Amino acid sequence: MSADKIIQDVESGNISLGIELGSTRIKAVLVTPDFKTIASGSYVWENELKKGIWTYSLDNVWAGIQASYQAMAAEVKDKYGVALTKIGSIGVSAMMHGYMAFDANDHLLVPFRTWRNNITAEAADTLTDLFDFNIPQRWSIAHLYQAILNQEDHVKDVTFFTTLAGYVHWQLSGERVIGIGDASGMFPIDSATKDYDEKLLDQFRNVKSVRQYHWDIKDILPKVLLAGQPAGKLTTDGAKLLDPAGNLTAGSVMAPPEGDAGTGMVGTNAVRERTGNISAGTSAFSMVVLDQPMKAVHRDIDLVTTPTGLPVAMVHTNNCSSDINAWVNLFKEFAQTIGVDLKPDELYGALFNKSTEGDANAGGLLNYSYLSGENITKMTAGRPLFVRTPNSNFTLANFVKTQLYAAFAPLKIGMDILANEEHIHLDSLIAQGGLFRTPKVGQQVLADSLNTPITVTNNAGEGGPWGMAVLGFYVTDADANETLEDFLDHKVFADPESTTVAPDPAGVKGSNEFIAGYKAALPVEGKAVDLLAD
Repeated sequence: MSADKIIQDVESGNISLGIELGSTRIKAVLVTPDFKTIASGSYVWENELKKGIWTYSLDNVWAGIQASYQAMAAEVKDKYGVALTKIGSIGVSAMMHGYMAFDANDHLLVPFRTWRNNITAEAADTLTDLFDFNIPQRWSIAHLYQAILNQEDHVKDVTFFTTLAGYVHWQLSGERVIGIGDASGMFPIDSATKDYDEKLLDQFRNVKSVRQYHWDIKDILPKVLLAGQPAGKLTTDGAKLLDPAGNLTAGSVMAPPEGDAGTGMVGTNAVRERTGNISAGTSAFSMVVLDQPMKAVHRDIDLVTTPTGLPVAMVHTNNCSSDINAWVNLFKEFAQTIGVDLKPDELYGALFNKSTEGDANAGGLLNYSYLSGENITKMTAGRPLFVRTPNSNFTLANFVKTQLYAAFAPLKIGMDILANEEHIHLDSLIAQGGLFRTPKVGQQVLADSLNTPITVTNNAGEGGPWGMAVLGFYVTDADANETLEDFLDHKVFADPESTTVAPDPAGVKGSNEFIAGYKAALPVEGKAVDLLAD
């Protein structure tokens, strides 16, 4: 697209803004009708552990959103010489799950409880038994019910609870709504009605400890919307909140707010049945769009939905790249100590490429990259642990390969359930995330770990906010009868740029040897957690 056409689109508002609040970065991207990103801005943030709760402050939420928007708008001005005043559509996405509860005066009752917390085991177990449906600890309903079990005083004052994406959308539009994909991480969804499961809502209402409250569970949940449905418009107050400089006008059409899993599916064109995607970042998750019902309830498999309500099997791990980042920062510090200053991509690239020289089984080294607790392996708290024996082949290549294997290990354990117990088969599996910025290295490790071909698209590092901008365009698309699947196939991904890597037999064998040792040593890691906790 020519610069003149981009200027015309910006001035007319024929553009879409995607905002995503990830675990370590908030990002805003501006996208033109040909689905190209023309400007972006980001803000680095980190969750805080306060009184045993992983949280982010609301002040930091808005500081990050405003900084990201300001940087994006400044890039538009610098590149094209026009001020950003009008945006056709806006979509907000964020990390799924968690608990944000508000009272009648719209005040946050307790600090935001994120997906990273492992504090709802009793509630999750009880609700899973009650519903005969897996309720993970991360889910919003588990947080609410755990607060009830804990007899927390704030519960009586709850008039609304939502996710982070739902909260930001509400502040920008005034609408208490949520996209169905994000909603499916709050409370189970009925795939037939495309709404919260009424039978399970009734079961929850009838729990003795719930009946004491004046509120009804359906009334305090956000309204569920499907991709393509308008979710309100940017209000005057919302425009000022997004752009304190005052240049942005109200009126942008708002897309239903979605979770990062939903934007990951859109960003990788994995919303049809028998397709799947993997997002690898601070956490990791795989999304497999089902073409058949699950045969059993698995505590390590979440049942969520696509942004249009199709059932999805989700494997979610609390840990993925954080421990790799910590080790890379250590190597960065060493490099700086000897007078070498490397850019992040150079440092990651050098280490990742070195790993290809390692042994297929990583030389007998082990690593547990648990910065926080890990539900799949039943770790209650974060205790990163690197292990080797006197006979291990302790080389730099094997060390880095161990980090990569460990990043995907809990995900592999969950995916093995789908493959070996549910016999779920996929036509495609697409990966995205920063771990795949170094060409083919992380991609090959993942292919070997899962013993399946892995495709990475050209937007693998930035799929989330871009995917949300695409959902914004889908709301305003002229063809009202076009499904999201067809919209993505025929318009967004008509000419995709991607690479596919097949599993290497030696790598598969080595990965299986690594995971066997990983599983065998899990009790040691568990004892280490208990000892350090004492």
